[in-house]
Amino acid sequence: MNLNRPAIFRLFLVTVCCLLLLSQGSKAQQKEISLAGDWKFTTDPTGKGLTEKWFTQSFPEQVKLPGSMAENLKGNDITLKTEWTASIYDSSWFYNPRMARYREPGNIKVPFWLTPAKHYVGPAWYQKEVTIPASWKDKRIVLELERAHIATHLWIDEQEIGKANSLVAPHLYDLTGKLAPGKHTITLRVDNTITEDVNVGTNSHSISDHTQGNWNGVVGNLMLKAGSKVYFDDIQVFPNLKTKTASVKLTLQNTTDKPVTGKVSLGAKSFNSDKTHAAQAKPVNVKLNPGETVLDINLPLGENMQTWDEFNPALYKLTAKLDAKGNQDDEQGVQFGMREISVEGTRIMVNGKPVFLRGDLNNSEFPLTGYPPTDEASWERIYKIAKAHGLNHIRFHSWCPPEAAFIAADKIGIYLQPEGPTWPNHSTSLGSGKAIDTYIYEETNRMAKHYGNYASFTMLAAGNEPRGGNQAKYLAEFVKYWQKKDNRRIYTGASVAMSWPLVPENEFMVKSGPRGLNWPNARPENEGDYRTKIEGFTVPYVTHEMGQWVAFPNFEEIKKYTGVYRAKNFELFQEDLADRGMGDQARDFLTASGKLQALSYKFEIEQSLRTPGLAGFQLLGLQDFPGQGTALVGVLDAFWESKGYISPEEFRRFCNTTVPLTRMAKFVYKNNEVLTANVELYHFGESDLTNAILNWELKDDKNNVVASGSLPAKAFPRGANTEAGKLEIPLTKITKASKLNLFIKLAETNFVNDWNVWVYPAEELPVVKSDVYYTKVLDKKAEEVLNRGGSVFLDAAGSVVKGKEVMMYFTPAFWNTSWFKMRPPHTTGSLIKADHPAFEYFPTESFTDLQWWEVVNRAQVMHLEDFPKDFRPIVQPIDTWFMNRKLGLIYEASVGKGKLLVSSADLTSDLDNRPAARQLRYSLLSYMASDKFQPKDKLDMELVRDVFQTPSREVWDSFTKDSPDELKPNQGQQPVVK
Repeated sequence: MNLNRPAIFRLFLVTVCCLLLLSQGSKAQQKEISLAGDWKFTTDPTGKGLTEKWFTQSFPEQVKLPGSMAENLKGNDITLKTEWTASIYDSSWFYNPRMARYREPGNIKVPFWLTPAKHYVGPAWYQKEVTIPASWKDKRIVLELERAHIATHLWIDEQEIGKANSLVAPHLYDLTGKLAPGKHTITLRVDNTITEDVNVGTNSHSISDHTQGNWNGVVGNLMLKAGSKVYFDDIQVFPNLKTKTASVKLTLQNTTDKPVTGKVSLGAKSFNSDKTHAAQAKPVNVKLNPGETVLDINLPLGENMQTWDEFNPALYKLTAKLDAKGNQDDEQGVQFGMREISVEGTRIMVNGKPVFLRGDLNNSEFPLTGYPPTDEASWERIYKIAKAHGLNHIRFHSWCPPEAAFIAADKIGIYLQPEGPTWPNHSTSLGSGKAIDTYIYEETNRMAKHYGNYASFTMLAAGNEPRGGNQAKYLAEFVKYWQKKDNRRIYTGASVAMSWPLVPENEFMVKSGPRGLNWPNARPENEGDYRTKIEGFTVPYVTHEMGQWVAFPNFEEIKKYTGVYRAKNFELFQEDLADRGMGDQARDFLTASGKLQALSYKFEIEQSLRTPGLAGFQLLGLQDFPGQGTALVGVLDAFWESKGYISPEEFRRFCNTTVPLTRMAKFVYKNNEVLTANVELYHFGESDLTNAILNWELKDDKNNVVASGSLPAKAFPRGANTEAGKLEIPLTKITKASKLNLFIKLAETNFVNDWNVWVYPAEELPVVKSDVYYTKVLDKKAEEVLNRGGSVFLDAAGSVVKGKEVMMYFTPAFWNTSWFKMRPPHTTGSLIKADHPAFEYFPTESFTDLQWWEVVNRAQVMHLEDFPKDFRPIVQPIDTWFMNRKLGLIYEASVGKGKLLVSSADLTSDLDNRPAARQLRYSLLSYMASDKFQPKDKLDMELVRDVFQTPSREVWDSFTKDSPDELKPNQGQQPVVK
């Protein structure tokens, strides 16, 4: 053993030396230093830190970055005096006695939006020590702060470096010459105060407490980067599909004081497609004088060029290299796709082919963190869920997402419309000479520089629904500016509702005209479309914020809020519902209202797909919007997770690249009629269809085929909605009240769609023989019948007093009744006891499907505010969750010695033309004549009578005169027409 010691020792020394050399080599190659981790911290609520030179001091607290103050539990507790960054139109919570307990310290629960762990608006100071390696000597050093919110101010070792202000792009600080090798102190002041310089509008989703919140911190990459003093400052790639080339604009900076010579080379390689493709440009010799040099180099892609779109999102990685003398080399990589977007008439074209935008709004709803993710995986998840629901487009309402969102959209194949980070309507205006006029140009230029190469970045708007008498002129100049500067996307001035002025310069229009359902005024049909709403427009028309149909809150969602935000609004609604004795019905309310919500989305989306020349729609939304009074408009919750009443596969039936459609005059028939349906195929798939066949079946509720067939084979071109044929199905074989389903499938594909129809007997219904006393008023005879043990059917349509203020349409409430000041309708559907024997002759599910339109639309509801808490009507309208009133449409009870059934729905008038109402009336009377009519609940006569004599004690009061823009007659958008 002793003989081998020298050899072992020598081997040990060699190993140590090698490791040291490797370590030194690693340090020599180090180009980045992460600043993630612990930072010293303090708040500066009075703003005295600057005058007191806090940048010379050490701070007492500690936080972790990346992150927000709220994530680090820094800031103020929520109180009645919290100064929110958002509009509150319904201030009733501050005054309503019923809400008093939610205004108590320690139990603050606001209904307007989610509640953050802490809230803080003002300057905050962050500090960290960093050691600069020797290898960074004479290097260009840059500090990157991704997603700093909002304004930053930087010092190095007590030396002021500068300020930055952006809501869309990283804050970058050039620290060349400021960080010699060794230890240094970085002091950062972050201020999320809304000042004139950054007043983008208090409801803008870039800053508003309605969604992501007005947080303070830095939540993305925090790092120092070292590189050459001669470098690529910007690389922009402009695809040309006709010439199969990419024009690459390179901006180089020489920050030395001498000219530098060298060679620039470009290469590109595909990286996410089945076939690998590479391209090279000829190297270019360059002489770079101090300052800026711009080069334009053509990169030929050739015949094997791969293009990017929603179906085949092929991408390239461009590598630009600078080989320069004096050890001033640089290398940068850029992701891009060979994609062109243009406009032909009223169509949006991608790579020369028409597309239809099936879009959704993203309003920066991220309830775990309160800010958008900066990692690709989080965004890929969102886009995959969107695509699973048949969507191909996302609009970012008044904000711009981080770079990771573009990278992920490129890979998944989603068309994006980010916007300037502004809703310049509440606290500011556009085109009025304010700082925001310049700020929007600065921000959108930053967006183009940082994200302009991403193929998914296809559209741009200045923002959402501006205020200002000169806005049209301002937006026209904005569109012209960008048309001239960058042809890689198409432009519109702003995304707006109908009362905003037109901007003729827009390349495409995002406006709210072609949306909504006419169900409050006419029976459901799907013959129509929105063509009259877009007549006269010569540019592509994309529907603004379509949908906004609500469902009742999902209280099971509350447990998901484990991060920065808590669903105190949901807790308030849940507790209030329980106080009224309906807490156990919450899940049923969600399902019943959700089914109606999904039905509403189906019919509105299909009406859009049927509309010739429409360029697309943007839903509001696929997912819930947790602010603006709590707008539960999604079939998904704010976590992008299902609420359980419609699956992606079911949603995709009516929202997809290819969708079978029908045009039908009605969905309720008599059995002496013929079901007539004109069939069409909406097809915006990858390519034309040839010799395609549509198969159809009509089935009953037991899945038995009533009729079936196929339409003649036909060609269906991409980019159109094409007639496929006509169905005429006699219904004489249907001899009893039945629910049927018309199912249409594109043969040899997964593209299917279906519609429920109801068929009722046409002949006179049998007379129900019974001793039931039928009456329109609770008269003396009715009381006598009940007192002697008889049965009474009280048909109280039009007689309701307690509850007449509650407006019920067939459609659910729009957005939410708080934000829109209790604009009708006030209900979100109805919960039906579908298995109740009263419906033996009236097939129904637990929600109001289309056959219920004749019964519930504009029907009076009864406010059962004094009924026992455990009382459950047979048909129970679901009230807005801001009131949670116990409502009834049809109920039964034991009164005195007798039995009573009450309906406030019209089951009497024009029954020959209302077969569903006639059938329901028959089913109810048949039930009352049977032994099954045994009401379990007992009520006093006075309680029943009170509904028809005494107004509601509890009525809505907003305690404020303000209202949202959509309810205001003129916001400076355009002159009032007299």
